Amino acid sequence: MTDITDMNFGQNTITLKDNRVSTSIIPRTNAELDRQVIIDSNVLVEGAVYAKYLELSSGPAEFRGAVFADKELHIKSDSKDTIYFKKSVASTQSIASLVSVGHVIYGGDLNAPVIKLKNCMVCGSVYGTEIQMENCIVLGGIFASKVLRLQDCITGTFNAPEVNAGGINYLLYPTAFSVEPISTLPNTEFWNLSLADLGSLYKGEEEKPNTGKIKVDLFNDTQRTVLTGEDGTQSLINSYSVASRVLVSDLVDLDKLENHFLIVSASLGSQVLKQYSLTKSNGEKGPELSVKAISEFFFDVLSGKVQVKEIDGKVSFDELKKTFE
Repeated sequence: MTDITDMNFGQNTITLKDNRVSTSIIPRTNAELDRQVIIDSNVLVEGAVYAKYLELSSGPAEFRGAVFADKELHIKSDSKDTIYFKKSVASTQSIASLVSVGHVIYGGDLNAPVIKLKNCMVCGSVYGTEIQMENCIVLGGIFASKVLRLQDCITGTFNAPEVNAGGINYLLYPTAFSVEPISTLPNTEFWNLSLADLGSLYKGEEEKPNTGKIKVDLFNDTQRTVLTGEDGTQSLINSYSVASRVLVSDLVDLDKLENHFLIVSASLGSQVLKQYSLTKSNGEKGPELSVKAISEFFFDVLSGKVQVKEIDGKVSFDELKKTFE
């Protein structure tokens, strides 16, 4: 890998391969505002990046500063290895990361009018007009102002006027929202992981009692809510929540599930100065809470390699009496 400290490459195109860039790639003149940046493979950029078009052919690649593509950020579908953006990524037009082999990790928020992701993990939230997600993980929320398409995804929550879904999808938080009722393909499933013992699964241990995933009934678990703005305008929204069915939640110590450690450690990955780890039940040091390790864990959940048990909603009267005494 060759070190580069001076980014005076000219005005039109910068091509990087086997390079470590210790400075930011920022335009110095008006002509350089139209510059295209091409990342081939084995590239590390220490600073921020601004480009009219940012194209990535393949990983491994790592961007440690914020990235802005004026027109488009595009990652080729046959990209291999891992591409890691440690901070926020934005574009005025589109972000397209439809990779088939490797993985793309976005350590911060994503913001663009059109966002299309496949085999990607977002540690923050996703904001856009039209958002398409396939086999993706979003630890925050997905917020589309027009339409959201989900296929085999894990997300914290979502909110969009129109939601189209297919495959098996998971929610990390109890509630998600849409203006129109969710449109689903045959055999589409939604599961809620807010009471799943993800911490124990991450450590390779047995899940705690009275924990597990909860199936979301998109018909019976839907509530039609009227929201009133400060100016008095009203809007109707569908909320999909399992809160009313989680009787057993009062019997679970949510802090002991350690789910929040996974989510927070990934979302703050670029700001944490030391590497933390979970402690196993026998007192031994567990796996480290690195962004890449957490990403692999959630992709294993998504693929079914890591199985989350379904919660047992049967609670004896003696347990309830003991809890509420």
